[in-house]
Amino acid sequence: MYNNKTFRSVTNTTNGEVSSETIFHYHQQNKLVWAEYAGGSIVKGFLIATVQADDSLDMRYEHVNTQGELMTGRCLSTPELLPDGRLRLHEKWQWTCGDQSSGESVVEEILI
Repeated sequence: MYNNKTFRSVTNTTNGEVSSETIFHYHQQNKLVWAEYAGGSIVKGFLIATVQADDSLDMRYEHVNTQGELMTGRCLSTPELLPDGRLRLHEKWQWTCGDQSSGESVVEEILI
């Protein structure tokens, strides 16, 4: 479901660092999903997730931002199949570093 898909951020709450310039490259092997991401204020990031029974992702992420800070968090990502066959992921996340604040974002599959 997620293997070899590329996503771009569509919306994010203001306390997040992902923006429309951030690109995610997803991979999947059975119930394990991982991705690399970069762009905007993120120099390099990685995420790892397990696929749940409803195809949502229980995810942990880490990245280094342009200020050189190592940022970490957790996320629950729920898929939506769009009419054109692409995936949209509705994400509820929380920092596990810094102020521990939480937020919501949406990323959509882009066809490359």
